[in-house]
Parts: sequence; structure tokens; C-alpha cells
Amino acid sequence: MALRHEPTASHHSVQDALRVLETVARHSTGINETELARETGVVTERLTTLLRMLRREAYVEQIADGGYVTGAAFARLGSADGHQEALRDILQHTLDRLRDSVGAAVYLSRYVDGEVRVTQYADSPAAPKVNEWVDFRYSAHATAVGKSLLTQLDHEGRRDHLSRHRPARLTSRTITSDRLLLSTLAAQPPTVPVLDLQEYAVGTVCAAVPLTAGSTAGCLALSLPLEHAHRLRRAADTLNRNAAPVLLSLAI
Repeated sequence: MALRHEPTASHHSVQDALRVLETVARHSTGINETELARETGVVTERLTTLLRMLRREAYVEQIADGGYVTGAAFARLGSADGHQEALRDILQHTLDRLRDSVGAAVYLSRYVDGEVRVTQYADSPAAPKVNEWVDFRYSAHATAVGKSLLTQLDHEGRRDHLSRHRPARLTSRTITSDRLLLSTLAAQPPTVPVLDLQEYAVGTVCAAVPLTAGSTAGCLALSLPLEHAHRLRRAADTLNRNAAPVLLSLAI
């Protein structure tokens, strides 16, 4: 199984952010914004935006003379012993903030060993998570999460998944035709959120955006009750614009 590598805006942001981080890390006593721009080749306006994001995520911090050094989150992820625990904590903090900014439950998912796995999520009484009435592993054909992950596989990878998990009708809107589903997945642009409009569960709408990190397909998703369906596209666009910190955490 191979992945389709079609870079999104978030991927480009992460590549630039990693270049900035690597440069800051080489200057243990600090580096100012002018020097960063010169050494990284990132234009000043974009660099200012990236530094704001990196400071918010605690990957860099600004010292008294205005220079930048690596921050606490970068140090935690750099520790071999506590890397996984640190990564989970940092991702949870980011997901909690995304939940509040989009006003919806937010999910982080990966495609691991041929299966859909929701690895972390952030919900609240005001932003309840979806009722998993059918295991997400067996309902990729009907969920925004599953379809986003499947779009990142090549054609053979998708066919393999559908041969192991036959598309079942979950609602009147569920696509159960392999042919139609494969055609829909192939036509999905990587920069446009995948939507689930009551295909998985009546009364719930969802959206997901891709987070391909290395050789593993991943996605960031949100769910809303049907009465908030009018907010779905705007919330999905917000999620898409703010996916870079999650992808950055996975890339470090």
C-alpha cells in the first residue's frame, strides 16, 4: 500500500516551521527575527506568523533581548524517554484549543496496520462527541474520518480496505457501491475537507482534513449535531487552516 502525497497548505507551513525550528535550535543563545529570515529564506511576514504559532505551541520562546530560543514543548518532544507521553499531552492541548475555536468535538485519527483508529479526541458538554454506534474500523466508507484516510491511500490500498470491510448501509445516505465510493474518493481534492452528511448516523454531520505524516495517513476531524449543520463548512475551513500545529507535533 502506498500513500498519495499531495501537499496541502498545512504541509507547506509545517515544512517552513520545521526549518525555522531547526535554525533556532542551532543557536542556543538565541537568534533574532532578521537573522532567522536570512538563514531560513522565509519572508518576514510569513516568518512572523510562523513564530507566533511556534510561541503559542511552546516550541520557541522569546528571550529578553528579543531573540528566540527553543521552548518547553520542543525540549519535551526531544526527550527519547518521554517522547510518546509528551506528544500525547501536547496534541491533547492543541485538540482542546481547536475544539473551543471551532465549537465542535475534534478527533485525531490514523490509518494503522490497515485499520482506522481514532487515537485522540477533545469534546465537552457544549461540543459532544459522536455516538460510535458502529465501530469506526468497520465504517470508513460512511464517515468523514474514514473517507479522509482512504483518500490518502492509493487505489489498491482503498480496494484492499473495502474488500476487508464491506460497505454496509448505516443510513439512507450511506454509499454502499464500491464503484461509486472509489470514484468519489479518487475525485476528492486534498485541500478540500471531506464531509459526512448523515451517512454514518442520522442527526450528525462531520468533516475531516488530511494529516499525512511520513508513511502514515492521518486526519483531523470534527462532528456537529444536525441542528448546527449550517456551521459545518465554516468550521471545517477553520479546522483546515489550523491543522499545522497538529501536523508539526507529529513531524518533530
